[in-house]
Amino acid sequence: MEASLSVDVDGSPIAQARHLAVSFLSTVRDTHSIPVATSTVEIVQLIVSELVTNARKYAPGPALLQMQVTGNALRIELWDSNPLPPAVKAPDPGRIGQHGLEIVTALAQNVSIEATPPGKRIIATVMLTTG
Repeated sequence: MEASLSVDVDGSPIAQARHLAVSFLSTVRDTHSIPVATSTVEIVQLIVSELVTNARKYAPGPALLQMQVTGNALRIELWDSNPLPPAVKAPDPGRIGQHGLEIVTALAQNVSIEATPPGKRIIATVMLTTG
């Protein structure tokens, strides 16, 4: 079973993007009877928050958040209009900020970045249940 959501997050508060993720996963669980672990909801909120924050901070134009469930996996895609891929910085406990991609990479099972002129797409895959 598949379920999907697409939303223009340009100009939306970050909290709204997190709320949309929770609402989407609740629909997946309640309407489509796909199990979703509570910890997964929290992980997805953090990933969505980091991706949308970075798009709003660094991209000059629109951003689009898409979430799609296929089987036991959630694919989170964030497209933005900045063609420059984010760079993972060397670990630095003294650095303030710029840890978003590190956080996303640590929480997702897979993260990829694709050039999609005139911007880029960051894709993070998260398993819906644990174990």
